[in-house]
Amino acid sequence: MSLTLQLTEQLIARPSVTPEDAGCLELLASRLEPLGFVCERMDSGPPHFHVCNLWAKRPAARASQAQEAPEKGAKTLVFAGHTDVVPTGPVEQWHSDPFIPTQRDGKLYGRGASDMKTSIAAFVVAVEEFLAAHPEPAIAIAFLLTSDEEGPSVDGTKVVVERLQARGEQLSWCIVGEPTAVRQTGDMVKNGRRGTLSGKLTVRGVQGHIAYPHLARNPIHQAVPALAELAATTWDAGNAFFPPTSWQMSNIHAGTGATNVIPGHVVVDFNFRFSTESTAEGLKQRVHALLDRHGLEYELLWTLGGQPFLTEPGDLLSAVQQAIHAETGLDTELSTTGGTSDGRFIAQICPQVIELGPPNASIHQIDEHIALADIAPLKNIYRRTLENLNAQAQQP
Repeated sequence: MSLTLQLTEQLIARPSVTPEDAGCLELLASRLEPLGFVCERMDSGPPHFHVCNLWAKRPAARASQAQEAPEKGAKTLVFAGHTDVVPTGPVEQWHSDPFIPTQRDGKLYGRGASDMKTSIAAFVVAVEEFLAAHPEPAIAIAFLLTSDEEGPSVDGTKVVVERLQARGEQLSWCIVGEPTAVRQTGDMVKNGRRGTLSGKLTVRGVQGHIAYPHLARNPIHQAVPALAELAATTWDAGNAFFPPTSWQMSNIHAGTGATNVIPGHVVVDFNFRFSTESTAEGLKQRVHALLDRHGLEYELLWTLGGQPFLTEPGDLLSAVQQAIHAETGLDTELSTTGGTSDGRFIAQICPQVIELGPPNASIHQIDEHIALADIAPLKNIYRRTLENLNAQAQQP
């Protein structure tokens, strides 16, 4: 059994449903400390939602073989991920226990197999192999791991980033191990993500008897034209990396349950997934202007879930693309599709952030799994990326 597969199975066997870590970080720290990593726990959250966070860093030894002293300005590559997993769903529908890693038909089954315990195991083994071959690298290496990515994402990576920023930690590159591949490891890399901005709109009317509409004011009737215009609005045209910004309603609620009562208010939940062509403030201003123009009496509460981020071609993408091609022969596709990730927080202090992991077809599903054939290439791509970035750093 390969070391990556062995570590993956050890992590899957720990039932780390958000926000539980179930000892994953202790296991990982025990592998990193002998390699020279300084491991810091930055746990956060209230007692009923305790979030485990680990920041582990190994400084660069020297910039080149000619230097004897550690390089203070060495660049840092961060491997980021989460040990928490989503709930299993009905256990009886699984063909094997979700927290007993099980191999069958060339696949490894278990909750977290693809999202994202295999990536974390591959990170660690790739670093072990890299340091065995390059014991004095020209780059620093770090791990940022949390148990609160699948949950509220309030006390996890966000907190660690704030603490690192407060003490002036300089990060150069970051690889988030989210499952990004479509058919096989390496065929797709996320080089950015859209921002997410949610709104809860309450339009007020006057409640009354449905047979006497002149004595009431129906907020549903008033809101519908504005909602139709919001749905039809072109917010931006996107760009070479992002699709156009989208606005979608997720919930509409009004009424008392009776069929003869005009409601006093209607509540609409909606969400923007926005590109770098728009800003959160700009979108807010446009929505308020539209609602005001329709003469609505309303309240609107906003929640900014994350700003968009984009990593354009540069050191990191070049190193990753070369690593993928050398390992798999694939010319990887760059994409910014999908939901959000903790990359949105890390991008605040790191100029180059990408996501690279195994196929995502079974994530969050019953019988989550990863093909055994995808595990070694993933580890090797991470190791090759380290080698490529280290070689860049050694150049004069």
